[in-house]
Amino acid sequence: MRKIILSALAGTAALAATPAFAQDSQPFNGGHIEAITGYDHISDGDDGILYGIGGGYDYRTGNLVLGIEGEVLESTAGECIGNTCVDASRDFYIGGRVGGVVNNNLLIYGKVGYSNARVEISQNNVEDGVNLDGIRAGAGVEWLIPGSPLSVRAEYRYTNYELGVERHQGTLGLAFRF
Repeated sequence: MRKIILSALAGTAALAATPAFAQDSQPFNGGHIEAITGYDHISDGDDGILYGIGGGYDYRTGNLVLGIEGEVLESTAGECIGNTCVDASRDFYIGGRVGGVVNNNLLIYGKVGYSNARVEISQNNVEDGVNLDGIRAGAGVEWLIPGSPLSVRAEYRYTNYELGVERHQGTLGLAFRF
């Protein structure tokens, strides 16, 4: 048992000491984490600002990039009529993207996935909320900053939630690729 534990520890140490190969091999291949901000519009409500974090992993073969990604966002979008307020809250997203590398530093892609948003409702100091499931589709462009592990992303995305709720977002992201 002791030999197995020592072997596992040695293997883990060797793996941790191995440098990240994504930047050494080819662009748009490997993991990334990102800070996201942008414009948020929900159905007929007021517009707001969204902000959050995301991450994922891309696999590049030739000029084709296949990726999986997730996000956790918050929004300032909401609307009050009289003493009733409806506010957007957190938004979870998991999905995939498919893109084409235009040149070594530029990727154009489309995305689709599942989103779960929280809507908070308050009236006369009574608060409640509802979670809405939806499908998100979007398109974007990602530009790698030359000589850096950073990239800049710009996206438009549309989400269609249950109960007839729609969401339009325009986002900017700053990603660290590894």
